[in-house]
Amino acid sequence: MTAQIIDGKALAEELRQSFKARVEALAAKGHRPGLVVILVGEDPASEVYVRNKVNGCLAIGMHSEKIVYSKDVDQQVVLDKIAELNADENIHGILVQLPLPRHFDEEKVLEAIAVDKDVDGFHAENVGALAQGNPRFIPCTPYGVMKMFEKGNVDLTGQEAVVIGRSNIVGKPMALLLINAGATVTVCNSRTRDLKFHTRRADILVAAVGKPKFVTGDMIKPGAVVIDVGINRLQDGPDAGKLCGDVDFASCLETAGQITPVPGGVGPMTITMLLANTIEAAERKAGR
Repeated sequence: MTAQIIDGKALAEELRQSFKARVEALAAKGHRPGLVVILVGEDPASEVYVRNKVNGCLAIGMHSEKIVYSKDVDQQVVLDKIAELNADENIHGILVQLPLPRHFDEEKVLEAIAVDKDVDGFHAENVGALAQGNPRFIPCTPYGVMKMFEKGNVDLTGQEAVVIGRSNIVGKPMALLLINAGATVTVCNSRTRDLKFHTRRADILVAAVGKPKFVTGDMIKPGAVVIDVGINRLQDGPDAGKLCGDVDFASCLETAGQITPVPGGVGPMTITMLLANTIEAAERKAGR
């Protein structure tokens, strides 16, 4: 059996095309969706992510701008800018690219973003709303994964789901979304004693661990839906420099029922759902 590949790139493009009409309708009423991305420092990977986010907005007619600060900027400067953006009627979404330099209090910065402009879904109030099953904004990567389940006609009700990773950005919100969808959820981490025991009984396996090719074919249940959230660059061997996920795609392909590739899987969906959250923020404001 060869797994069905869930094409995140194609789904992302399909969704973005559907967003254009919503953006045009809002713009016609004077509410063109606007997103500001704040980048602190010069991390090359972060610069690529920010550029892709800004370009994704512009491609569907949204307003977007990037604000860049040096890595040694005082935290208060960034907080003052966030306060200014919170008060700007033309800005519907504010995103601070993570990670931040060590001298920043990451929690304080994220909490400074207005709840109704927190399109990353990281504010404590939005996390609480998600935990209660009534989310305002869903963190973009888990949101994208849920859309992939929907596209793949994956019924989550009653399924055994295992999430590897417990980060605030992916692991925890992913687990909450699966719980809200009716799955029975296990969250594994670096201290899990027998990881293979958990992964081999999973109907749904989400890998968000940050280790290249960590999940191998012998770790998954035949027919499982395998979602690879990781994106890593190989350091050694003949494939050095190439991108790969947290899942060893080749060995899992023959066992899984459905699987996401890297690149072209979850990655394109993350930015797409950021656009979705920003458009939704603009629609809420327009409807008030």
